Amino acid sequence: MEYVYAALLLHEAGKEINEENIKKVIEAAGVEPDEARIKALVSALEGVDIEEAISQAAMPVAAAPVAAAAPAAEEQKAEEKKEEDEEKKEEEAAAGLASLFG
Repeated sequence: MEYVYAALLLHEAGKEINEENIKKVIEAAGVEPDEARIKALVSALEGVDIEEAISQAAMPVAAAPVAAAAPAAEEQKAEEKKEEDEEKKEEEAAAGLASLFG
């Protein structure tokens, strides 16, 4: 992930995204650079419009909170059901005790 961050940092700074510059950024971050990963990244980014890629990647992020709300709602329903089940068990236990003394 740090390699992608390095490329984005270079892009934002207006610097050329090449092996030497990425290596410098990685080393400045205190990470041991992996030459193969750097070469693969530079090769993968050749001909890519980074601004366009960023704008396309940002689109799904806006929808993510909505998608995250569904599991949260399901989790809340499960928790409510669990609480109802516990209350029912308590009521049944109380009824059982009452029958002993009744």
